Amino acid sequence: MPTLNWIGKDKVVTHHQEVPYKVLEHQYGFRSNDKDNKSETKSGNMIIHGDNLEALKSLLPKCENKIKCIYIDPPYNTGNEKWVYNDNVNDPKIKKWLGEVVGAQGEDLSRHDKWLCMMYPRLTLLQKLLADDGVIFISIDDNELANLKLLCDEVFGINNFVGQWMWFKSKTPPNLSYKIKKNLEYVLCYEKKRNNNRYRGVQKVSSSDDPMTKPQNSFKVLTFPPHSINVKGEDRVIPEGVYGTSKFPNKLLNQLVVKNGTNENEVSFENRFIWLQEKLNTEIQNGTVINCSKSLVLSYKKSNYDPEVPPNLIDISVGVNTTEEAGKALFNIFGKTVFDYPKDVSLVEYLINFICKDDSIILDSFAGSGTTAHAVLNLNKKDGGNRKFILVEMEDYAESITAERVRRVTQGYGEGAKAVEGTEGEFDFYELGEKLFKDDNHLNENVDDEKIREFIYYSETKEALTRERTEEAKYLLDTYNSTGYYFYYEKNRLTTLSYDTLNIVTEKAEQYVIYADICTLPQEMMAKNGIVFKKIPRDIKKF
Repeated sequence: MPTLNWIGKDKVVTHHQEVPYKVLEHQYGFRSNDKDNKSETKSGNMIIHGDNLEALKSLLPKCENKIKCIYIDPPYNTGNEKWVYNDNVNDPKIKKWLGEVVGAQGEDLSRHDKWLCMMYPRLTLLQKLLADDGVIFISIDDNELANLKLLCDEVFGINNFVGQWMWFKSKTPPNLSYKIKKNLEYVLCYEKKRNNNRYRGVQKVSSSDDPMTKPQNSFKVLTFPPHSINVKGEDRVIPEGVYGTSKFPNKLLNQLVVKNGTNENEVSFENRFIWLQEKLNTEIQNGTVINCSKSLVLSYKKSNYDPEVPPNLIDISVGVNTTEEAGKALFNIFGKTVFDYPKDVSLVEYLINFICKDDSIILDSFAGSGTTAHAVLNLNKKDGGNRKFILVEMEDYAESITAERVRRVTQGYGEGAKAVEGTEGEFDFYELGEKLFKDDNHLNENVDDEKIREFIYYSETKEALTRERTEEAKYLLDTYNSTGYYFYYEKNRLTTLSYDTLNIVTEKAEQYVIYADICTLPQEMMAKNGIVFKKIPRDIKKF
């Protein structure tokens, strides 16, 4: 496999392990039907303001291996600094990060080296968050397309590359290059683990140019069982003969008895049908509705569509709009221009609809204006689903634009003919809080106990801590795989695991992992009873 090398790579390959773990501090909850209630919604919908590298690290205890779909629209590294969303890697925040991680060497890096240094640890953490049956979609343009492909081959595995889409982004692209106007951008897709039967296809609508009646080379006869056709018009008996239109002539081979808006009898039609009889029978069994007009033109409407391989061109033919339409929609939401070239919500809907069922979690760690949340809310409204979104935005507009867009989408926006009904919904807004460990590697006692407990349990089991703490089992985290995990910790005093304090163990298990400051139990006794002592904070695993 080709290997991508760049200046500074050796400093960032394992950098995700060195990123400090910061707790997420809840700021407020938002409910479209109760705007005055700012308490935590616990809806699963999250907007996080802060550096996305640190935020992704903070999401691991709750979300590792649980995200079904990731969509990101990272900086394209064009060097253009005029946009509201600054995609230049000379951004002061990126330069500061490179200076701290790569060191003085970072001063000599090219724009592409800097971009790769920025992306590598973020993609590594995204890969950890992705579920085994999940996929990641990444928007990009020509500037870093080749580098991104090789980078993702390394992080996600070349065998997990699903494909590359071309998005027809604009009919009238800006003249940012004197050589060529760029109508296309790209979307790379990787899956966590190879699965060739993942895509569900996208919902279609039937039309007058219907595959069932679209002219083909040869005529065939299809027989419809009783009550399988919805027939417009009053109850009647229609004699055999040629019906339909000049474009779609339809030969009825026996009388059609219509009663209560459906065919009372078995009836056969001859036409240039695409479908074979076996296909028709399967469609009827699957709930496909067959419609028959007054002039006996047949059409159908499926309730569900078979999985299909999506085309690699994304344009209006699959229902995806351009940036021009996205800009108009965003202007309608805010009443002013906030982003010059946003992604259209239809693009994100189209992509996540390939993979996400109605209860999936969708993550966007370069959230920008909040398009991904908008797409999730739209899909939930359309099909009654309960998909969740997690957005991360490092810029200061995380509240004024990202969160504000979500608020307006849930409540409705626009005026007059451009008014759009609200989707309803709720979310919780977070800021990145303090580090769990101080610079001397001791626990930060300013951090809430529950946050520390969540970290300890995840570091041991790679599972989220969901068990509620009780006074009777104050130090128990939970029992997992026949092992009881205990965190014997008090902020204001040292804790000692001894014969006198063994009563902290409140649940029988085959083995016990107990964190404390000191242990005075004999090794023989611990081995006999399956007790593993771990010292606070020295033995707390970091990730």
